[in-house]
Amino acid sequence: MRHPSSPFWRLVVLAALLAAASPGEAADIGGVHVPDIEQVNGKNLHLNGAGRRTYSFLDIHIYIASLYLEHPSADPEQIIRSPETKLLEVTFERDIGAEDARSSWRVGFANNCLAPCHLPAAETDAFIAGVPAMHKGDRFRLLFQQNSATITVNDQPIGVVTDPELANAILATFLGPKPASPSLRQALLAGHS
Repeated sequence: MRHPSSPFWRLVVLAALLAAASPGEAADIGGVHVPDIEQVNGKNLHLNGAGRRTYSFLDIHIYIASLYLEHPSADPEQIIRSPETKLLEVTFERDIGAEDARSSWRVGFANNCLAPCHLPAAETDAFIAGVPAMHKGDRFRLLFQQNSATITVNDQPIGVVTDPELANAILATFLGPKPASPSLRQALLAGHS
């Protein structure tokens, strides 16, 4: 039997990783089914990438996120600025208190809304105040259309963001220069064709 660190096993592991990240393939991450296509308002959105958000060196599982685009891309700035329909779906793997979730959004905005980005204070405050506690199994969806965003939790609407800069900043917290999880950012951009 070959040693696990041999070049043969490295190739086997690499092939498995590439197969798991192939575009157009449905995935299962931690028991969460991630389909290859989501249909939204008559449009087929293609899985651009999916991955797990973890926390700390203990690798605590927080959520599974998947990004769907009309036209898959590896360019985060192009994705953020595109007026095309985009869907970011987040399925929680653990309970998160409302204040912890709100704090994460504040930090994400501060890290990714850099000059000349300027967020409207009232709408940003309303968005953050509307972020609820999340529970294991909850599905948080951000649907971006024409520079706005519709937010739902478990298919129940919780808000609409009409300011294009804020909508872009929301997506930038996942894809921007300083996301909470660089490895998740990479995974969301990995499945493009």
